[in-house]
Amino acid sequence: MVRASFRFFAELNDFLPPRERGQRVGHACPPDASVKHMIEALGVPHTEVQRILVNGAAAGFGHRLQDGDEVAIYPAAGAEEGAVLLRPPQPDPPRFIADAHLGQLAKYLRMLGFDVLYRNDYDDAEVARIAAADNRIVLSRDRDLLIRKEILHGCYLHAVDTDAQIAEVVARYRLAASARALTRCLGCNGLLRKVEKDKVEHRVPAHSRSAHERFFECEACLQVYWEGSHVARMRRRVAAMLGEEKS
Repeated sequence: MVRASFRFFAELNDFLPPRERGQRVGHACPPDASVKHMIEALGVPHTEVQRILVNGAAAGFGHRLQDGDEVAIYPAAGAEEGAVLLRPPQPDPPRFIADAHLGQLAKYLRMLGFDVLYRNDYDDAEVARIAAADNRIVLSRDRDLLIRKEILHGCYLHAVDTDAQIAEVVARYRLAASARALTRCLGCNGLLRKVEKDKVEHRVPAHSRSAHERFFECEACLQVYWEGSHVARMRRRVAAMLGEEKS
């Protein structure tokens, strides 16, 4: 039986039992076990790992463990030049798929202008399949989903509150610089296009037709939008999500 020791750094410790956090802990490993197998067996999704050292040398997920190996595992914040590339580069700009429990988060990310697939009837297998086929980042609080081998890019959300989840995603993927707020349909994720008033006025309430001249339509579901008083509230919401609120 191979025995190796593991130390996880920074927020990766959140996945461990309290007694194992912040220290090196020895574990028995199955014969021919890979680093990835053991990381996930210890409760840490591979999507959260960005850098691995085995006996002080950079290693990949496929490294086969030997007796006495000392493994150090770092999150994205601990990645450094010279680390082994653990996965292909993530999509740029980032594209997401949110699991079935994150509808409000998906809506807010769409408000910021990001491509986010979401349906409340997605099961784990479908999320994994779509993420792999479309090179999307999976957003989830489900560790069992994020350890699926089809998923290359994912983000485990430590927070339960939606505002805190938004802060996590914006910080991790540095979204502030690439946000294009209010350019997507909040309902279906389609892009918005400007349309002439006379093309859509028959689909707009009478009081809005008389009060507004600028209208937009979703390219996918054809939902009509206009810049009513709610837009000012949405812009304040966007500023808060991107950390741009004035003190």
